[in-house]
Amino acid sequence: MNRKIAIQGILGSFHHQVAQEYFGQDADVDECLSFDALVDSLMSKKSSVAVMAIENSIAGSIIPNYARIDDNDLHIIGEHYISVHHNLLALKGQSISDIKEVYSHPMALLQCKAFFRQYPHIKLIEDVDTAEVARRIHQGQLKGIGAIASKAAASIFELDILAESIQTMTNNATRFVIVQTQNSVIPIEEINKASVKFELGSKRGSLATVLNVMSDCKLNLTKIQSLPKIETPWRYSFFVDVTFEDYADFQKAKSLLAIMASEFKVHGEYINTMR
Repeated sequence: MNRKIAIQGILGSFHHQVAQEYFGQDADVDECLSFDALVDSLMSKKSSVAVMAIENSIAGSIIPNYARIDDNDLHIIGEHYISVHHNLLALKGQSISDIKEVYSHPMALLQCKAFFRQYPHIKLIEDVDTAEVARRIHQGQLKGIGAIASKAAASIFELDILAESIQTMTNNATRFVIVQTQNSVIPIEEINKASVKFELGSKRGSLATVLNVMSDCKLNLTKIQSLPKIETPWRYSFFVDVTFEDYADFQKAKSLLAIMASEFKVHGEYINTMR
């Protein structure tokens, strides 16, 4: 069945790369210029599944996306990791000395800060998407303007690569989650990772107790992220990723956490791809 896949960005973006690697090169995508638009695409049924960046090995968690998944009751049905290589792109025939401004997604700018310290004449400006800036440069034939984007974007929009792999850390990886409004049916024997959310009271040691229960149930904690509860000052929700060898161990942990936490929700049960 051909299905529409919502991505944050346009053709040539890193989200597009993930869609092609996860669903196939002929992936039919809905280009969304914000994560809110991506969620709207899902909720309106314009798309049936979405690719959403959730964390980067340099810049850390994309915290608002945890809230988007939770607030809209989205289900994580899978994950995908890519190595991110940022490149400085511009119209053909220009050099770095010709570039006065560089536009890109805030995360891309953050991941390339060290490179641009060598070029104080370049002003860095936040924009909605890496590849969309490349397209804008191509369409408007904008001289003196640079984009931080992928090699695929350079090829699609006929731009020169003025500098390759300008990210601060060579080992720059981003984790994406695959989300939809319905839970996915994966055979239990294949499930070995889960994303959950829970809330705890202010009682001393409550978080430590929950983590000990996870350990006792043979769960391996791979990620923990706290978010403040806006409507209740100084209270927090915890978003946790765990891996396990036996689904029965996770099932036992679920039963215990549902009793211990003031609110407990499973955001997804899927296959661990980070081995």
